Amino acid sequence: MQASSPPPWLDRWFANIFDDQESSHLGSGWWSGVASVFLGLLGLGAVVTLYFPEVLSTAELRAKYPMPQLRGLIEAVIGAAFLSGCLSLLLRRRKVLGFTGIALALVAVLLGGGQVPIEGPVEGSLYLGLDWFLLNLFLLAVIFVPLERLFPRVREQGPFRFGWTTDVMHFLVSHVAVQLLTFLTLLPASVLGEHLVHAPLRDAVAAQPVWLQVIEIMLVADLAQYWVHRAFHRVPWLWRFHAVHHSARAMDWLAGSRLHCVDVIVTRALVLLPLFLLGFAQAALYAWLVIIAFHAVFNHVNLRFRFKAVETLLVTPRFHHWHHAITPIDRNFAVHFPWLDRMFGTFHMPDGEWPPEVGIGNHPVPEGFFKQLLYPFRRGR
Repeated sequence: MQASSPPPWLDRWFANIFDDQESSHLGSGWWSGVASVFLGLLGLGAVVTLYFPEVLSTAELRAKYPMPQLRGLIEAVIGAAFLSGCLSLLLRRRKVLGFTGIALALVAVLLGGGQVPIEGPVEGSLYLGLDWFLLNLFLLAVIFVPLERLFPRVREQGPFRFGWTTDVMHFLVSHVAVQLLTFLTLLPASVLGEHLVHAPLRDAVAAQPVWLQVIEIMLVADLAQYWVHRAFHRVPWLWRFHAVHHSARAMDWLAGSRLHCVDVIVTRALVLLPLFLLGFAQAALYAWLVIIAFHAVFNHVNLRFRFKAVETLLVTPRFHHWHHAITPIDRNFAVHFPWLDRMFGTFHMPDGEWPPEVGIGNHPVPEGFFKQLLYPFRRGR
């Protein structure tokens, strides 16, 4: 195994902006500066999306956007970036954060802000989901960053811990490339569906109440995911891809995004295949997709709560953190229901304890998105 690699260049570049010798406590201008840069990037990205909606917006969402409200939100984000930057300039001796956020906000305003006109209907069929990335990043950051700062399990772990830029790149690519990933994920179901479908069974399944279908989907999906997940740990050539996910040395809301694209496609394809063959209604599938998207993020968060009342029935962060533990390995494969691991002999969650370390021993997987993309194909891993 190779030694751990130094921080990638992107980590070092952002460190020059976010890290300095001044305090980062509330009222020091650090948080307002970080908020300014974050909101400035979101606002500028949204403005660019308005210029090229046929290429940068998700086709399935275009008709659903309430455009007047969305334009107002973009303007509010840009304005908040500017004001936060000004506050940081007033409070902080080092002005890089404030000036960076203000500059991003001004560029967004000069480009037209939220009032960039969109001429005619947007009909592009091939797209990059920049809007999907921006919306998810905004919502998840607004929910989980404050929670992780107020109730952290690992108190010394900040939002810009080691490897965070690698995880942001994974998050970006998985959202921007959503069309390609969705096509490859659904390909097995679309090919096999015509030959394996049992029409009466599908009709009976789809006729059930949606809430019951959602519960059934969670059960079927978690049973399939359990064995696929376990195979990625036990089969050496599959582990090469899944090791990327386990290379995270810190757990937080971004850590769950660190997934190799081959891992994503194979796992989702094999989990979705029985769901499509059984004929669950589209509304139930969409509801489950929302649940699993949130649950996957939640399971990785840096929160000290145990959720003792439900942790025997539903997967919680403590359960999944033990899955990422350096030791013991190959435990806690379920995504929704921990009793599956009890049933199959892979359950491990000592009462009241959290794993002392997460990651892979000796840290063989390098940091950096592109290095991790190529890692499974390298010789001498």
